[in-house]
Amino acid sequence: MIDRSPHPASARPASPVARRDLVAATAAVLLVTAAVLVGRHIQDTRHTLFVRWPPLFATWDPHVGPGTPAALLLAAGAVAYGPALAARLSWRVLPWASWAVSAAWIFSLALVDGWHTGIATRLTAPNEYLRVIGRFHDIPATLRDFDQHIVSGTPGAWPAHIAGHPPAATVTFVLLDRIGLGGGAWAGIWCAVLGASASAAVLVALRALVDEPTARRAAPFLVFAPAAVWLGASADAYFAAAAAWGLAFLALAVTRRSPLWAGASGLLLGLTVYLSYGLTLMAVVALAVLWLGRAGVRARPLLLVTLVAGLAVVPVVFTLLGFNWWTGYHLLVIRYYQGIGGTRPYAYWIWANLACTAVITGPATAAGLGRAGSSLARRTDPAATRLALLAGAALLALLVADVSGMSKAETERIWLPFAMWLLPACAYLPGPRVWLGAQAVTALLVNHLLLTGW
Repeated sequence: MIDRSPHPASARPASPVARRDLVAATAAVLLVTAAVLVGRHIQDTRHTLFVRWPPLFATWDPHVGPGTPAALLLAAGAVAYGPALAARLSWRVLPWASWAVSAAWIFSLALVDGWHTGIATRLTAPNEYLRVIGRFHDIPATLRDFDQHIVSGTPGAWPAHIAGHPPAATVTFVLLDRIGLGGGAWAGIWCAVLGASASAAVLVALRALVDEPTARRAAPFLVFAPAAVWLGASADAYFAAAAAWGLAFLALAVTRRSPLWAGASGLLLGLTVYLSYGLTLMAVVALAVLWLGRAGVRARPLLLVTLVAGLAVVPVVFTLLGFNWWTGYHLLVIRYYQGIGGTRPYAYWIWANLACTAVITGPATAAGLGRAGSSLARRTDPAATRLALLAGAALLALLVADVSGMSKAETERIWLPFAMWLLPACAYLPGPRVWLGAQAVTALLVNHLLLTGW
């Protein structure tokens, strides 16, 4: 069983921001600054980045909107009351409250761009999923033929996002349309509301694998991360939620020794792989969860059986319907290098992608990851070490994705599923109100100075 007693870090009173934390946060700011300056030079001289405000897929557009007052009020409330409320709320209430406040934060930021631009039309752009709903009138027939339209130049080639993902994402929007929730507004709401739930899922996992005090300290940082800018009406928010709940259920399975939770975890993780090819790398985080809960796995080997059975469900269904995941992936690689992915310079994006990650996770996460590294080196605090292992696994998965070269640019949305597991590192930080302020200000500046894509 996991010891849920407060560990030494949770007993320390808040202290002024430490110098080492400032150094880590400053390093993240400098990385982003370098990516902006170098990126602008490359784009202005060579025109090979295909983003207007590198390293982000965005345009410079200072503006305010109907969501601005709510966003400012929520940010101020987070700084003033966030840590105290997270510490005092009943645990039964905290995940639900985190989900609700996260949704409010995401929608307020999205509405800075207005309802039409911020939510209703995000998923109706030429490369988005809703543009092909009419081609799925016969879902099995379309899935059997799906691979034939991935490569550019083939008759009826899919738009970029449909070609770039397995068909579970598109089928989701088709099914929403079938039940009367068609159109960009409902699709945007679906993604934003589910994306908001990812914070609650990570909280559940933290309590199961680390301890409750750590989960409570992490809660405000999970809710008010700059990632909320892209969790609003991006399909990757939906992907992040599916992955987060799959891992949360896995954490419950190994700590409660429950085959039921293991099966549910497998079902969601299997779905995740059919939402995005790159999310096979969430297996790295899943292995960390299994390692942390290894006592439960050894005690009940049935957990692995039900996990594998759950994992098989979605792949078996799509395979029987005619879609071959491996064929789709290999054709996607061809499509990727046919387009701008083959032109974007690897030498820039291999580090500029990390600058995008620094933006969506914020300066507090950079400081928290620095402390996570120290915890892994010392291993004097078991809870801190477990948290560092989780964050380290997510960081490793992200770095593998980076090195692969299949995510050059736009990683501020593509890597949201990994980013959600880096944010808990902020639980290490003393002076949480200062760091929460830095996180909220980062999100507000990005959303009010830039018009972000996707």
